[in-house]
Amino acid sequence: MKNNLWTALQTNWVSLVVSIIIIGVLFVLARKRVGFGTRVMLALGLGLVAGIIFNSFKLDYKSVSTIGTIYVNLIKMLVMPLVFVLVINSIAQLSSIGQLRKIGIKTISWFLLTTGIAAIIGLIVALIIDPGAGIEAAVPKDYKPRDIPTFSQVILELVPSNPISDAAAGKVVPVLIFAIFVAVAIIHVGSKKPDVVEPVKTLIQSLTQILHQVVKYVIRLTPYGVYALVGSMAARYGLETLAPLAKIITASYVALIIHFVVVFGGLVWLVAKVNPIKFFRKAYPTVAVAFTTRSSYATLPVNLEVITKRLRVSPRIASFVAPLGATMNFNGCGGIWPAIVAIFVAKVYNIQLGLSEYIVLILVAVISSIGVAGVPGPATISTTVVLTALGLPIEGMGLVIAVESVIDMGRTAVNATGTTVTSLLVANAEGEFDREAFDRDEEDPLDVSVA
Repeated sequence: MKNNLWTALQTNWVSLVVSIIIIGVLFVLARKRVGFGTRVMLALGLGLVAGIIFNSFKLDYKSVSTIGTIYVNLIKMLVMPLVFVLVINSIAQLSSIGQLRKIGIKTISWFLLTTGIAAIIGLIVALIIDPGAGIEAAVPKDYKPRDIPTFSQVILELVPSNPISDAAAGKVVPVLIFAIFVAVAIIHVGSKKPDVVEPVKTLIQSLTQILHQVVKYVIRLTPYGVYALVGSMAARYGLETLAPLAKIITASYVALIIHFVVVFGGLVWLVAKVNPIKFFRKAYPTVAVAFTTRSSYATLPVNLEVITKRLRVSPRIASFVAPLGATMNFNGCGGIWPAIVAIFVAKVYNIQLGLSEYIVLILVAVISSIGVAGVPGPATISTTVVLTALGLPIEGMGLVIAVESVIDMGRTAVNATGTTVTSLLVANAEGEFDREAFDRDEEDPLDVSVA
């Protein structure tokens, strides 16, 4: 008993000491003013190497996982206050409800269009790579099919009943809707009695600035959080777990990269007339945080800073598009992933799909991306809906459990970046993109060079 306890303490201390050394190195680099993006990339590489070593020598990685969890929790603590305050602040600055409607239509249209394109890319890549070839239809014993919420359940989950309890439960969409109601009321009352709403608007603007400062504090911890999250992920799964399903990992990331580079880069270049290389360089913090946290909600505070400070999109557009994108923009989870899983499951179970099924797949993927807004686990729900629509065995999803977390990193990065792209496109169309400042900025305006 004592020997087992001592062994456990030893393995835990090894990973903890290694983590402290790596975090110390990252801290020193921060003090030496090494670039934020460079430190994040270095943290990602160090986390991957450390995690593989921990896994190979069966070392306890709980200390590393704890550091990552702390970072994610700090970011999550900002989500609800940011959604509530920034949505009110952005909408309250509009001159009319018609202006809100115009921005909303453009935003949602871009979300749905890019999700549809993502589904097509996922379908084509899956047909070419054929990730299900050579895999037997053996469903893991611990797999439990997830229930698809009914239409009425989805609607009820979106409608706020108690904004405070909704916020406490982490339900972003009800809080978002309540904030919209409050903001619209401010516009209506302000059109008749501007003096009445002026103190409220001043308070909201002050809270916005304060929250932005809190966001900066948390963003400075990103390199340490990235190391811990990647390290614990690599330590948990290792290389041997991923080998049998390497083709579906490959297909997923090929499709995600194509969508990221070609679709996002193309839209930025052709529609917004912005250099895509410069755009991706400025959007890098969003990509890094989304990739490591695997949460669009957790990435929201960072994304807002990136959109306004680095891309030079007006806070009014950013504060409306970014929270909405975190709840319903699922290019990776709702477009690419369901398409690849559908082709994978069809191959594994030897079920033939034709052109009509492919069209249904794309349409259902787009529609389901709306229906799962605010529902936990959107990728699982969207994929379940697509498989059901195509008549494919839902149990087939159990085959991809082992690689779900690994692929979710890339899916979330694409989701969050899609929101960043949409913010730029909408701002450009509304004349609220400061192109001169975007082209002029060379230094990192996030001010995260100090640990």
